[in-house]
Amino acid sequence: MKITDLEPGDARLAEDLLPVLRELRPHLTEDLFREIYERGYGQGLRFSAAYDDGGACVGAAGWRVVDNTSQIRMLYVDDLVTAGGARSTGVGRRLLGHLEDRAREEGCLHLNLDSGTHRTDAHRFYLRERLDIVAFNFDKTLGSD
Repeated sequence: MKITDLEPGDARLAEDLLPVLRELRPHLTEDLFREIYERGYGQGLRFSAAYDDGGACVGAAGWRVVDNTSQIRMLYVDDLVTAGGARSTGVGRRLLGHLEDRAREEGCLHLNLDSGTHRTDAHRFYLRERLDIVAFNFDKTLGSD
């Protein structure tokens, strides 16, 4: 398995990573994804893709390094998804390990992510990988009016 960080404009973002990412974020169109990455890149957003030995993208991670008052410096994982046909094959573990390595390289004190309350399989994975449940996340949808 090979894990590669992809920069904005890399054709592999749409061709390889986006189909896997859409398993987690089905609302993303190619245009919306491109727009988000172009804006988010300046805010630290990065994407990493995991490729199997045959060259197929089997995992995707969106992440950023964030400095704040609660965690000081952390690598925040926006997205972490393994392609449906590659689940339980070690892809998620390898991607998470890649992100931990990046966090250490960047001087982060924490690796942090949010996970939807309905994603119980993901929660079992995170707990197995020694992540702790340390907070609740609250959200309020804001209307456009």
